[in-house]
Amino acid sequence: MATVTSAPRAVPAVRRSAPAPQAAPGGPERDTRVKRTLYVVGGTLAALVFLVPLAVAFVRAGQPGDVIVAAPDDRFLDLSWVNFRAVIDQPEVWRGILNSGIVSVSTAVLTAVLATLAGYGFARFPFRARGVLFGLVLVTLMVPFQAILTPLYLQMNVMGLTDSLLGLVLFYTTVNLPFGIFVMRNTFSAVPPELEDSAHVDGAGTLRILVSVLRPLVVPGTATAALYAFLASWTEFLGALTFLTDSSLYTLPVSLVNLQQGAYGQVNFGLLAAGSVIAMIPCVILYVALQRFYVAGLASGAVKG
Repeated sequence: MATVTSAPRAVPAVRRSAPAPQAAPGGPERDTRVKRTLYVVGGTLAALVFLVPLAVAFVRAGQPGDVIVAAPDDRFLDLSWVNFRAVIDQPEVWRGILNSGIVSVSTAVLTAVLATLAGYGFARFPFRARGVLFGLVLVTLMVPFQAILTPLYLQMNVMGLTDSLLGLVLFYTTVNLPFGIFVMRNTFSAVPPELEDSAHVDGAGTLRILVSVLRPLVVPGTATAALYAFLASWTEFLGALTFLTDSSLYTLPVSLVNLQQGAYGQVNFGLLAAGSVIAMIPCVILYVALQRFYVAGLASGAVKG
């Protein structure tokens, strides 16, 4: 009887996958750490650029006048509150703070309103020579008001707006309005027009759309225009000195210059340093409080428009 032998079964070959490529030691994590380190170092250096002058101003404000004008010596850190108390005791400083507050707040509000309306018109309403007019607005940004200060004074004098806080508000608004229009035009250009089309379909008018639909979206731009106008008018000196001759209407920068002591108009630099620090406080507080709106407003429309 014949024996049947079966053929041997073929053993399937084991497929070996290629080894995964080894990542470079510390590749992505190392790049992330390096970038984070560079960001921290760069941010620290940038912060020092702004904080060191503020710290020096605070130190100088606590020094006597003779120490401020002299070379640094062992009295450099002998600080006191004498200068701040002397400034606070000056009634013209408080009057200057009040006048500066009225002028700066009024300028910020008026600039924000006019810039919002003008920016909306430039961004949404097609009319003849729109590009030319907007180009003229941008050209005015390149002309410093000091170059046209004399004709401005003559014109305001004819209109009876010299020696008036209202005239100063109108002057500051005119100077700061081109930047506000530029920011608001770019802000409105970055908003999708479909939102307005939907509101038009629902029966909303242009003013209702601007107030109810677009206002929440353009708050960063409006805050930027208002903050820029406030800071510019709060610290402005030459225009206030030119258009105001009544000491009761002086703004804070002009009032600080008038803090003099001694004969022949000798300036007390200790009082000036302390007054400058006091004038700096509202600017720092407002900028820190509105920083996120300010950055977002400057960035709006950077790609579009």
